[in-house]
Amino acid sequence: MGYLVVVLVAVAGFVVFTYNSLARLRLLADNAWADIDVQLKRRHDLIPTLVASVTGHAGYERTTLESIVAARNRATTATGPRQSGEAEGALMAQVRQIFALAEAYPDLRATESFLSLQKNLSEIEDHVQNARRYYNAVVRDLNTRIAQFPANLVAGPFGFGAREFFAIDDDAERAAPRLDLGAR
Repeated sequence: MGYLVVVLVAVAGFVVFTYNSLARLRLLADNAWADIDVQLKRRHDLIPTLVASVTGHAGYERTTLESIVAARNRATTATGPRQSGEAEGALMAQVRQIFALAEAYPDLRATESFLSLQKNLSEIEDHVQNARRYYNAVVRDLNTRIAQFPANLVAGPFGFGAREFFAIDDDAERAAPRLDLGAR
């Protein structure tokens, strides 16, 4: 009878310890995603200002500016890491295209507001990259813990599921900006 009590206490201790470690990782993942979300919102908030500063300079195609606004709108309504990653990749491809187009307009590149926007977007991008690395590390740890035996015996019944990684679409990330200097 004494051994049964020891075994039951050990099993209960294991379940409590495993549950708490999984709950901790889940909360860290939620917090890390919230950090990414804050940085993405900061980026999204700068896009209208970028479009407005570029609109004032002759030569920019209306379709180019409309495409960056459409990409921003898709990014702001994206949900979850996978959909957000795809939308953010498309948005950043559009932003890079605007910056590449700006190379053809020295008067735009020289304006203080454009340079400030470019600097702010670059800083935000660094913050997004750092937040993304942290989030993905926490998700890796959570997913590993959920998949490992015997923690998987606790994870399933208590509703702990694997999380998606936040990855920006590699094709959009690596693509060279498309320059369209046709209509001036």
